[in-house]
Amino acid sequence: MGKQPGANGTAVTEFILLGLVETPGLRPVVFVLFLFAYLVTVGGNLSILAAILVEPKLHTPMYFFLGNLSVLDIGCITVTVPSMLGRLLSHKRTVPYATCLSQLFFFHLLVGVDCFLLTAMAYDRFLAICRPLTYSTRMSQTVQRILVAVSWACAFSNALTHTVAISTLNFCGPNVINHFYCDLPQLFQLSCSSTQLNELLLFGVGFIMAGTPLALVVTSYIHVAVAVLRICSAEGRKKAFSTCGSHLTVVAIFYGSGIFNYMRLGSAKLSDKDKAVGIFNTVANPMLNPIIYSLRNPDVQGALWRVIKGRWSLA
Repeated sequence: MGKQPGANGTAVTEFILLGLVETPGLRPVVFVLFLFAYLVTVGGNLSILAAILVEPKLHTPMYFFLGNLSVLDIGCITVTVPSMLGRLLSHKRTVPYATCLSQLFFFHLLVGVDCFLLTAMAYDRFLAICRPLTYSTRMSQTVQRILVAVSWACAFSNALTHTVAISTLNFCGPNVINHFYCDLPQLFQLSCSSTQLNELLLFGVGFIMAGTPLALVVTSYIHVAVAVLRICSAEGRKKAFSTCGSHLTVVAIFYGSGIFNYMRLGSAKLSDKDKAVGIFNTVANPMLNPIIYSLRNPDVQGALWRVIKGRWSLA
């Protein structure tokens, strides 16, 4: 089942995703937890988006990028969690080969755009704090749209490269994936052809597509830190750092979980730790972002409160 005759014996036509738990009694608990996480993530990010749209104070480049980030967070969790919930309900764990590759493509596309948008946000903070006199011209609406468009173009080429590369591999033996979504490390382990070139491609392209943005983020914040430390008043320093603290927290979580996930390809066996990292990448990150950005931001909190009051008055 799930195999058909091919050039090298049998070719896999579908994969079996084991999911997070194999104990039947725990599946309802997992379903409820992940449904709750999905609803909270979608609700939280839509609320941030609504707050940005209704509050004139938030019509700035930083919140334009944050609004785009909220859309991406909804996309990231939607690519993985609803299909997992569907499998828990139907008790069907098989995923067609083409569906698995589609999920891989869209996940890497959205995460890639996320990566570049975080870099654009760091550049925005650098211009706002280090180049305040030319900020409005250097970060015009045209520049903002170009940065978003370039982010999508780079992420698309990255996702397409990995999807095409993995489609050249032969899958003719085991087809059981010990995970709840399709991703590169798990598929590499199932391939019956050499994955050395694919792994080199992942490291090489990953170094360019993730390493370069990370270097730009670090460089931007070194300049920001130097500029902020030159501010005489403690209140001024606190205000400048508060606008950067949320973004730095999100960057640290995003890159920390990403590096742990993809830099361990040499390990002989992928363990349950990888499922935990997968949960962090696909569920925790998108769910935490609206919380992180709203907790320390009175403007966002005020706008959110107005959105909630508006809903109540309509009801």
